[in-house]
Amino acid sequence: MLGLLVATFGFAMMVRQGTSAASDGKTILKLGHGLDQNHPVHEAIVFLAERVKEKSGGTVEIQIYPNGQLGSETESLEQLQRGALAMAKTSTAPLESFVPEMAIFGVPYVFRDEDHFWQVLHGEIGHELLDAASSHGLKGLCYYDAGARSFYTISKQINEPADLRGLKVRVQQSKTSMEMAEALGASPTPVDFGELYTALQSRMVDGAENNPPSFYSSRHFEVCKHYALNEHARVPDLLLMSKKVWDRLSPEVQVWLQEAADESSEFQRELWRVESKNALDAVEKAGVTITYPDETKFAERVGPMHDSLDGTAVGKLLRRIKSEY
Repeated sequence: MLGLLVATFGFAMMVRQGTSAASDGKTILKLGHGLDQNHPVHEAIVFLAERVKEKSGGTVEIQIYPNGQLGSETESLEQLQRGALAMAKTSTAPLESFVPEMAIFGVPYVFRDEDHFWQVLHGEIGHELLDAASSHGLKGLCYYDAGARSFYTISKQINEPADLRGLKVRVQQSKTSMEMAEALGASPTPVDFGELYTALQSRMVDGAENNPPSFYSSRHFEVCKHYALNEHARVPDLLLMSKKVWDRLSPEVQVWLQEAADESSEFQRELWRVESKNALDAVEKAGVTITYPDETKFAERVGPMHDSLDGTAVGKLLRRIKSEY
């Protein structure tokens, strides 16, 4: 009876810590995220689970809970810290309270282009950012592509920063995002993403900014007929793990998980390229005018914003990116 009680207690502890052991000895890891099952990141996470199963010979299983079933990104982070959830996908914004340097991704024109962006993420700085939240109980595994954010508007074509003057542009509820819009000449207007379609339709805002797949999947193209690919910010998604759960895994399982995460990141990048092209083709077919403004003019306008970061953690990281890459 004592042995049964000990075994039951041990199993209950593992469930509370985001992992469980099946009767056949299999390790089960729960992974939560807020995206739908058609999203490239979800497809990459499915790929991750398949690779872990293959590498482990079926002894490690990742159970995926999409569509926010296990809570919001902030709630997922709290569960990771407690060990109540094994893995989660999050954007960088909720991590800024733990790692202030994560705000670098909201600063406009930090990266010259897509290649420069991934060079930084796969380099020393990218690894440092993944490791930076370890003291808060979070283990960073890899980055997923979320593309570049650009402006789309209802009726006015954006060819240069001056065209944004006087326009109310929806931005995320973020100090950095609001400063970005102001620096480029727009009037930043935070609106919940779920309410943005109605805000555009009612002309409460004149436009917004996001990546092509999000512009398409949100159906904002039905209202906004101009999309200027000025690509002012590149904000990745991150795959995180509870450090409590990670530390209890064997070194062999840790290697399998990290290898599978890295492979899923590469897999997802290719999916994102295809999804972005398909989204642009679809909105253009629906009557959206797509333009490619000279990014130099936009980048020049945010120079003072870059300078204002001097002496801060984000400013130091910005200088490193500019000088080391």
